Amino acid sequence: MIPVEVERPMNITGDPVILNGAKIALFCSVKCPGKLILETYDLAKRFRRDGILVISGFHSPMEQECLRILLQSPHPVIWCLARGMYKRLPTTPIDCRPAIDDGRLAIVTPFPEKVRHVTSETAMIRNRFVADMADAVVVSHATNGGKMDTLCREVLAAGKPLYTFDHPANEELLRAGAQSVADIEHGYDPVKMAGSQP
Repeated sequence: MIPVEVERPMNITGDPVILNGAKIALFCSVKCPGKLILETYDLAKRFRRDGILVISGFHSPMEQECLRILLQSPHPVIWCLARGMYKRLPTTPIDCRPAIDDGRLAIVTPFPEKVRHVTSETAMIRNRFVADMADAVVVSHATNGGKMDTLCREVLAAGKPLYTFDHPANEELLRAGAQSVADIEHGYDPVKMAGSQP
């Protein structure tokens, strides 16, 4: 079990039924090789095409672009905040109101409303929360020794499937036990992905 410091989830905006689906967590670090940025966008488009339910904090610029990509479809998405729930539905990085109204977006947070600011601590708690809720985790890149790398090690220690891109920048992560996204021969079904963990 991935260590989560809070109960899940405390607050939800949108259709809570979305949370019942099989989910893939998507994490994209701020510092990422250019080639992996493009591959991440392509992966988000494949998730959109295949109707994969993605859960993410959608906080980094790459993740925000992935949110834009994913919401350009009729398929649901889960956005997890590193702060308390917004009093008004956000219009940035994308106007979420149409997706909420259509039942395509659930915004969740493990924090009470009094937590109004994102910090490195709340971001780490949120990321663990996201990883714990997901059936499988995809990380574009994690700097060796960084906070995302720490999360990846926790995911692997919990026995949850972790996928990343086969790239020299991810060599340490692959050596630690992450699987290559390219090795998912049976598609992007999170249940099947979870079942493929050696």
